[in-house]
Amino acid sequence: MVDPKYVTDFLAKRDTKDAIEDWQRWIIDERKSSVHTLSAYSRDLSAFLEFLHKQLERPAEIDDLSKLVAEDFRKFLEYRINHGISHSSIARSMSTLRNFFRFLDRTGRGSNATIKAVRSPKPKPPLPKPISIEDSLDVIKAVSKLSDTPWISKRDVAIFTLLYGCGLRIDEALSLNNVDKPDGDVMTVTGKGNKQRIVPILPIVCDAINVYIAARPFSEQPDKPLFVGARGGRLNAGVVQRQMRRVRHRLGLPITATPHALRHSFATHLLSAGGDLRTIQELLGHSSLSTTQRYTSVDSKRLLEVYAQAHPRAKR
Repeated sequence: MVDPKYVTDFLAKRDTKDAIEDWQRWIIDERKSSVHTLSAYSRDLSAFLEFLHKQLERPAEIDDLSKLVAEDFRKFLEYRINHGISHSSIARSMSTLRNFFRFLDRTGRGSNATIKAVRSPKPKPPLPKPISIEDSLDVIKAVSKLSDTPWISKRDVAIFTLLYGCGLRIDEALSLNNVDKPDGDVMTVTGKGNKQRIVPILPIVCDAINVYIAARPFSEQPDKPLFVGARGGRLNAGVVQRQMRRVRHRLGLPITATPHALRHSFATHLLSAGGDLRTIQELLGHSSLSTTQRYTSVDSKRLLEVYAQAHPRAKR
């Protein structure tokens, strides 16, 4: 049985409240959703019915819900935005309303197709949170002191140098095999959606990886992973994240200092040092710049020039 508090708090007529109670019971019994999910959905629907109550100047009936037009839903979105509700919460509210109206339709209580034409606001992605140049370099120094096993220390230095020096995602770095190790001034990285891009490699990155490979007590077969764990298998991202947490604690860095923050730092430091925005986006492999599988049209020489001139590691 649904907790009565989820029903009595709604500003609605009896027929609407009955439908809401059945909908809530369906969420718990059929969809097997948690009470927390039900509570969130109920708050969303309650806010919508409160808005309608102000618009209609009376509690809403099922018939009122069936007669709503797209403009009514858009006014609700504007109402929520004006009350300081976040875009992500508003998007969830619209998802809740679509769910409830589908339930009304399936159970023969009412139908309103116009809600399908209303687009939810896209949640704003959080702003990147880079760490400073000095802190980035201190992270690489500090990670070398975490392990008592020399080759593991060298591995950690190689990974963190690669993340900061090339702006790779952690999964991109850990998916590299021995055959992919840097050879020359550039390397090809496979990113999201199996899209490949050309990434310039600074000598200090190559050196760190080569020092690690020379000390690593495991196979150098081309198809074997480049970065390995203590037993020789492909290194898990959780290990890198744990090492970053330990470094973060030692250096007193904020919780936002993660392996991915090194990628943000790579881009931010290049940009602040005068790097060209489009070139940096190409280096990061952002899909918004190209839908092609390979970045063969990128001028490698130009990438190297911008990289060498702007990246702080190139100047040390």
